[in-house]
Amino acid sequence: MTFFKDEQLEQLGNQILAATWKQFPELAQNQLALTWIVYDHPVPVNTGGALSSYEFWKYPVRSFNYRGIERIYPASIIKLFYLVAIQEWIEKGMIQPSSELDRAMRDAIAHSSNDATSLLVDTLTGTTSGPELPPGPFETWKSQRNIVNRYFQSLGWAELKGINVNQKTWGDGPYGRERAFLGELMENRNMLTTNATAWLIHCIIGGIAVSSVRSQAMMALLQRNLNPSDSPPEDENQVTGFLGEGLPPHAQLWSKAGWTSQVRHDAAYIEIPDRQPYLLVVFTEGKAHCKNKHILPFISRQVVEAVDILS
Repeated sequence: MTFFKDEQLEQLGNQILAATWKQFPELAQNQLALTWIVYDHPVPVNTGGALSSYEFWKYPVRSFNYRGIERIYPASIIKLFYLVAIQEWIEKGMIQPSSELDRAMRDAIAHSSNDATSLLVDTLTGTTSGPELPPGPFETWKSQRNIVNRYFQSLGWAELKGINVNQKTWGDGPYGRERAFLGELMENRNMLTTNATAWLIHCIIGGIAVSSVRSQAMMALLQRNLNPSDSPPEDENQVTGFLGEGLPPHAQLWSKAGWTSQVRHDAAYIEIPDRQPYLLVVFTEGKAHCKNKHILPFISRQVVEAVDILS
């Protein structure tokens, strides 16, 4: 793998964590996970597809992570994985492109629509939600629903081991066969790590997720507007209360947030003029913290200050 630990990044990362716990002492040390990747010159990402996959993986990048391999419920961050899978299916001719599929991808990523995500999962797996099924058909259904898991595991990357990518995202929650598939104790929930999420975004912004053209199309869906006057209302955008809120107004942001009554996450690639671009994934857990819209912007501001002094 081309990610490597760096002494300066380790020191800065630990300082960011210490500042976060000082500011938010109620946030337990096991309620936070973080992966931070810095792109030094020559920057191998956001090149418009200039690098082949072979060339891209030659570029080493330094990284810092805290609990980066811990499996955590990802909420809507999972939609990034469904987005990449849909693009792969289309590229390989496994499904046909359509305006309705384009609309679903846009709404799932840009507006975090659960209904749109439902269509993506159905399209990827050839399954549908509905009443509980008899044992035989249910086994077939479950096998089909795990096709996205099999795809990501087939890539052979250590960063993707242990993730679970087979559930829809919900408003009120699953019913019928979906509830049965989740497991009595919800043991089959979607699960990601900050390292796995960072790896996926690294591939997208590197132009090698599926293809350079499809990676650029995915980046277009992930781009956020930092101008408050042009953004959707606070309860509908993925900037306010997330990493984007901690950025200077002249920054550029590509991101996907996720939040429920138990977690609050964000995953972002950030460019600030005259500074090294970087990728930041932060997961926070705990019912008391999911409503706290200050933690992620605080961490983001700390990272911005740290990037200022990077050498």
